[in-house]
Amino acid sequence: MRKLTMAELNRATVADFKSTPKSPVVLVLDNVRSMHNVGAIFRTADAFALEKIWLCGITPRPPHREITKTALGSEESMSWEYASETVAAVAALKASGYQLVAVEQTTGSVVLPQFQPEPGRPLALVLGNEVFGVEDAVLALCDLAVEIPQFGTKHSLNVGVAAGVVLWDALVKLGVV
Repeated sequence: MRKLTMAELNRATVADFKSTPKSPVVLVLDNVRSMHNVGAIFRTADAFALEKIWLCGITPRPPHREITKTALGSEESMSWEYASETVAAVAALKASGYQLVAVEQTTGSVVLPQFQPEPGRPLALVLGNEVFGVEDAVLALCDLAVEIPQFGTKHSLNVGVAAGVVLWDALVKLGVV
């Protein structure tokens, strides 16, 4: 066994990536404060060829070297938009027919293994602030909340890690991967 070379990985150029079909999934970052988390989420979104990332509220935006540090250039390949209010972005996605799913622990949240994205409907996953989670006003607009089962002493995962876990699960269930 040996590691593949960069040439063998046959990665798309940024220009080619921008013109390839995307997964029918967007991420909404609701006041995520860490530039490193934002960069990691850009990198994950690129890996799964997502449609777009919405950066909302205090969420930092490219260009910034602290985002680039973890994004490794994916902030150039990924489509993104900024909204000063997360509620506005989520309301626009709702009006466009997206299934809105908060990644949050709530009284009515569905555990990830039981979550089933609606086939044929685009999906928007809403990820919240590292301390306060998804804003209540944003949560009220979501169709449901999904939570990742956890068995240790902590009650949450890093937002970038949570994004990767939920995305992989959703894309498998949608038949994208």
